Amino acid sequence: MHLISRKMLREFWATHPDAENPLKAWAKEVERGQWANSAALKAMYGSASILDDKRVVFNICGNKYRLVVWVHYRYGRVMTRWIGTHKEYDGAKAETL
Repeated sequence: MHLISRKMLREFWATHPDAENPLKAWAKEVERGQWANSAALKAMYGSASILDDKRVVFNICGNKYRLVVWVHYRYGRVMTRWIGTHKEYDGAKAETL
């Protein structure tokens, strides 16, 4: 998969240093992954939440942080859309992230 916008991840771990290694590991796994559909993604990340419109929510740092991405399975692209604390995520509307 091709990961689009690592910048968002770097900016986040600059203010949340404990997220740096987990986000780097997640990014490596994504780039090695080849998901044909959401079922393939879910097989690799059982705790990921599949939302409408190809959005996926990943738990980072043991669910301390939430990462929302948009996955285009056909073209093999994963675009970071939003990252924040679990509390910030709970206060947001996931469908709009």
